[in-house]
Amino acid sequence: MTAASADDADFTIERVVKAPPEKVFAAFADPAAHDRWFVKADNWPVAEYSHDFRVGGREGGRFSQDGKTFYFNETVYLDIVENRRIVSAYTMAQDDRRISASIATVDLIPEGTGTRVVFTEQAAFLDGLDKVEHRREGWEQLIGFLAAELGERADVA
Repeated sequence: MTAASADDADFTIERVVKAPPEKVFAAFADPAAHDRWFVKADNWPVAEYSHDFRVGGREGGRFSQDGKTFYFNETVYLDIVENRRIVSAYTMAQDDRRISASIATVDLIPEGTGTRVVFTEQAAFLDGLDKVEHRREGWEQLIGFLAAELGERADVA
C-alpha cells in the first residue's frame, strides 16, 4: 500500500487565441460546446457527465480509456465573472482512490482582437497516484482542444 502523502504543486499555461473573450467564455459556459472540447475531444468513453456552469454549480464525470480503470472528476464553481474569470475547485479519483485536489483559475484577458487564456492550477497530488507533469500535459491538451473548438490554433505565449 502507498504511504499517505500530498505533493503540492502549481503551474500556469498561457495561450493567445484570435477569438474575443466573449467567444472563449461561451466555450466554457455553453453545455454543448463544453461537451465537445472538454468532455469528448480526447475520445475517451464517458460513462456519465453533468455540467452546471454557475457559481455554486457542480460538474462531474466518470470516464475510462480501457473500460477497466475509471476516473472521476468532481468540480464546484467558486467564482465566475462573465467573459473574464472562472475559478473552480475539483478533485480527481482513480476507481475508489482520490488522486488529487485542486483550485483552478481561468483568466480571459483581452489582447488586441483576441484573448490571452491564462490557466493556473494549484494542486495536492495524493499518495503518489498522480503527478504535476501529467496534469499539466492534460491541461495543455485541453486548451488545444479549446482552441480547436474556437476554430483556431492557439499560440504559446
